[in-house]
Amino acid sequence: MGNHMRRGAQVKAAAGARQQDPKGQPIVFVVDDDVSVREGLGNLVHSIGWSVETFASASEFLRRDPPAGPSCLVLDVGLPGLSGMDLQRELAAAGRHLPIIFITGHGDIPTTVRAMKAGAVEFLTKPFIEGDLVQSIEQALERDRQALSRRTELNELRARYKMLTAREREVMTLVVQGLMNKEVAATLGTHQTTVKTHRGRVMHKMRAESLADLVRMAQRLDRQE
Repeated sequence: MGNHMRRGAQVKAAAGARQQDPKGQPIVFVVDDDVSVREGLGNLVHSIGWSVETFASASEFLRRDPPAGPSCLVLDVGLPGLSGMDLQRELAAAGRHLPIIFITGHGDIPTTVRAMKAGAVEFLTKPFIEGDLVQSIEQALERDRQALSRRTELNELRARYKMLTAREREVMTLVVQGLMNKEVAATLGTHQTTVKTHRGRVMHKMRAESLADLVRMAQRLDRQE
């Protein structure tokens, strides 16, 4: 890698601490127009044991379909054409919340602040210690693992909610507001025993173990996390 990075002792430590993702091998994307940097970063990432894909431009990376498993992006700020910051905005606009580690040969504080406020994991200025990059990648991949897990759980929750009938959804809405069965029955103009039956079906279909559990599910659906 020449003088772009300085080797750190943390690399081996990070490799030993690396966790395997149950859904498959994580992918680290590298976007840099400097071929020597691309190759150097690619070799480093590969040596740690991750899968790596390199790209010479932001537009080239955007043509790549989003991966199904955890991933992160090591991104040069000063790319020709679509810059690193532009790519960050493009991804956010497309709803692709990919963890990004920015690298640059001439960073400045305003750019760093904008990148971090927009959700970047780290902003490293060349030459940087390889161990710092590896640690940042670890953090980025873990962030994406957690985000994928949350999205999977939310999709499952939405699927369960879709199984509810219109009346069951009405009952659920009132129950999580704290209304008793008789109050729900009065609100909906039905019998308390009918509400009890609907409530039982809601708990079963939503796989809620308690009222508190059901309330948390309703809150999460409302937040659309």
